[in-house]
Amino acid sequence: MDMLEQVADALAQDTLEAVRKTGDESIVDEVKKSIGASSTTLEEAFLTAIRIRRAEARGRALLADLTRARGG
Repeated sequence: MDMLEQVADALAQDTLEAVRKTGDESIVDEVKKSIGASSTTLEEAFLTAIRIRRAEARGRALLADLTRARGG
């Protein structure tokens, strides 16, 4: 993982944690706008990391539900 991906993923994880704690989804947009003003490259990597982390969470939740439903 290169520096851009590392920075974007760390920021995405921290942002999603703040959303989880506060319930305020607009935090993602506020962070996106802030970093986008300085670096569109980081902005795009951040949004990709957000999508990946959210998709992973949905996948893990589904896997846990399926495992429970099938007696695992």
